[in-house]
This record gives sequence, structure tokens and C-alpha cells, in this order.
Amino acid sequence: MPSSRKARATARTGAVAVLTALVGALLPVATAHAEDRTVQGGRLDWGIKSSFQSYVTGPIAHGASTLQGGAATVGGSQFRFHSAKGSYDPDSGVFDAGFSGGVRFTGHKKGGSYELDLTISRPTVKVSDGSGTLYADMVSKEKGTGKVTTTPQVPLASLDVSGIDMKGGTGPIALTNLPATLTSQGAKAFAGYYTAGTALDPVSLSTDLAAGSSRKSRSEREKSGGEKKSEKSEKPANKAGKGRIEDAAVDWGVRRTFREYVTGSIAKGEWKLSAGAQDGGALFRFPRGKGTYDEKKRTLAADFAGSVRFTGEHGLDLTLAGIAVDVRDGKGTLSADVDSKGDRGATLKNAPLITFAAKELKPKDGLVSLAEVPSKLTAEGAEAFGGMYKAGSAMDPLSLAVALDADAELPALPDLGSSPKPDPAADPAAKSARPGTGNAADSSESSGSSSNAVPIGVGAGVAVLLAAAVGFGVVRKKRAATGTSSSAGTPPSDES
Repeated sequence: MPSSRKARATARTGAVAVLTALVGALLPVATAHAEDRTVQGGRLDWGIKSSFQSYVTGPIAHGASTLQGGAATVGGSQFRFHSAKGSYDPDSGVFDAGFSGGVRFTGHKKGGSYELDLTISRPTVKVSDGSGTLYADMVSKEKGTGKVTTTPQVPLASLDVSGIDMKGGTGPIALTNLPATLTSQGAKAFAGYYTAGTALDPVSLSTDLAAGSSRKSRSEREKSGGEKKSEKSEKPANKAGKGRIEDAAVDWGVRRTFREYVTGSIAKGEWKLSAGAQDGGALFRFPRGKGTYDEKKRTLAADFAGSVRFTGEHGLDLTLAGIAVDVRDGKGTLSADVDSKGDRGATLKNAPLITFAAKELKPKDGLVSLAEVPSKLTAEGAEAFGGMYKAGSAMDPLSLAVALDADAELPALPDLGSSPKPDPAADPAAKSARPGTGNAADSSESSGSSSNAVPIGVGAGVAVLLAAAVGFGVVRKKRAATGTSSSAGTPPSDES
């Protein structure tokens, strides 16, 4: 009998030791501090206040909105700010992201100035301890007095982030349709047009996350890696004026109102880029230009990669591909292959779409560039758009960058980050509790070694092991009680 008890005690000691070792091995992982992440790349979409936009452009103010710093429009009433930079702490859920670009509202023109003049730029969203705030640089002309005030990073709007768990994010953070309310500081900076507590348009954002500083932004990746670098490394250095183009890109947004029509409430459409074309928000970049440049004659002929296809209701289906730029005698032309379907569709090959001034086409530091020069639609361009715009209509400005030296760098493209994707593992009930809000911990495009599944899995494993340990104790007690009962007549224990 003593030997049997000794064997059971030895077995119990061994089992407890194994469980203790397993729990000890797993607990440090479960409680480890998640690596802080850098916010690098992304976009913020915000209409500010739709009724204010309507007022500015309506029959009373007779005004307009002007985009600045690469800001774009989405649909008919939202502005898109780009190139998010900031930080994120997965443990606390503290989030800080600043975006580039701005929008200026002007109206009530009187003489050579505007009585209404308001600029909102560089929006920044900060979330911590269950509350959110949108800050922005503000330049405003006070209503009535005309006093101009410039204030950086005004706490413009309070954001409702209740019900959103900001902790544990590993992939792109997407927050959608966050209710926004004007703050008292924001009301003052808004030139007195609205009072504190006024509801503003909801805010949506999506940002990429990089583990520490190990990942580079899209523009940095393009400069340092991939096909583009390998192509350059295979070519000997080229001196300006020798004819060959090392690399080139042309940026053109087609026409702002056309993009707004495509994604707006009428066409309800979209555009898709392919063959290397890139979306810069307010513009499309057609990269990998190849061709020749003559410094003496100031002529340029280059073909670019990429295509863009616009689709939507009411028969909208327009594709622009085979982009080419030709410059001579101080005048530039952008041509494209056009495939337009529908009743007024057209199929055109190498059709000149727009013209632009190019008088200053001379190299500087190995780079020939034009920045946001005005462009006008040609007769062939009017045909390509099915008569939507007349020949001579103003189209979006064009930017051109041509590297004549292998070391010359093209201007960076606004970084919109990854397209936000819903989290397939998210709890539908949690989403329905706050319709339209995104999931901060979307791991569909995670980066680095950290993952949501790690702490959850470890926690579950520890729970199982602890349960096993408790169960072992219960079984041991029951068995001991049963044995004692049969030997000493003690009532069975109901302790469990």
C-alpha cells in the first residue's frame, strides 16, 4: 500500500512539473509587449460638411473649392488626403496618423478678394483611451470682420470611436464613417460659420502599418527595389543631352469633374489601373517612360506603361492605354489608344488627347520636368469622351519627369496605401452594433512577425493547460476521497 501511494505521488509530481513547464514556456509569449508600428502610407476621405460645400458652390456664394498639395476628390462630395505618417501601439491602441494635402474654399467675391476664404489642410487623426480627434491646419477669414487667422493643427472635430477595439492591429487599419462633431476650437477656426457641436461629415481612413522602421514607403520601395532598379543597374550612366531617357513618368488626372462623375451618384462607377499605372489620388501616373530627348532642340518623344479603364452605369466604359508624350516647338501633346464603348463610343489609335505648354523643357540635375502645367482637350480628345467635353476644354494639369541620368530620382507619388479590406474573421454582431465602422485589427494584409492569432492562440492554450491542471487536481481529490471512503469509512467529498 505504501508503495502504491508513493507511485501515485511520483506520477502527480511529474504531471504537475510538465504542466508548469508548459505554462511557463507559453506565458512569456502571451504577455510579451507587441512591437510598436509605424504608420506609413494611406488615405483619409472626408467631405468636411456637405452642406457647406453646397453653399460655397451654390447661387449665393458663387464660389469654388480648390485642391492643394496632391489632395483629390472621391465621389461627388468627399476630399481625399494622402501619404499617412504616424505611429500605432497595438498594446494600448493609441493611434496617430497625419495626412498630406488640403482644400481651399472661396466665395462671395468682392473686388479682387473673397469674403469667404477658408483652407483646411494636413488633417491628423489621433485615437486614445476610447476617444478620437481630428486636427488640421486652418487658414480662415473671419465672417463679418475679414480678419485672417492661421492656426496649425486645430482640434477641429471630435470623432466617435466608441465600440471599436483599437488594440492588436497588425495589418492595415481601416476606420469607416466615424461620426464627427465640430469642437469649440474648430468652430472658432471655421470662421464662425458653425457653432460647436455641429455635426460634420463622417470620416473614413485607411493606413498601412510597418513593423518599426523595417519597411519602406511605396515611393522608397520604387526607388530602391524591383524591376525599376534592375533596369537602371543594367544601363551605363548617361549624360544629359545624349538622347536616351533613363526613366520617365507622366502624371495626369484626366479631369477632376470626370472622375467625380465616374464615382458619383449618377454613374456609380469606378476606375481600374493596369499594366503598371499607379493611382495618386488626384492623378494617375504612367511610369517607365522610354524614348529620346534632344537638349539642343528641346524635343522629347516618350512612350509610357500603364492603362486606366473607367466604367459605370449609363454605358460608361472608357479605356486609355498606350500613353505617349511628344514635345516640340514649346508645345506638348499627350496621345493615347482609346477604346470607348456605347452609342457614342470610339476606337482610336495613338490619338492626341490634350495639348500643353512646354517652353521650359531643359534639364536640371539630370532631370527634365514640368509641374502641373495646364492642358486643353483636342478635337480627337473630345471624340474620345463621346462629346462630353468640347475641344479646347480645360483638362487636369499635367506633370512630366524625365531622368537623363541614372542617379536622377523622379518625384514621389502621393502614397494612398493599400486598399482597405474587410476582416473576414470579424464578428458580424460587433459590426452591426456600429454600422459602417471598420475593424482596427484587420490582419488580411499583415506585415512583420506579429499576428493577432498569436496572443489569442497562446491565451487559449494556457487556458486549456490550466483547466487540465485543475482537472487533474479534481480527479486526484475524487480518487483520494473514494479510496479513503472504502478504507476508513469517511463520507465521499463533494468538493469539486
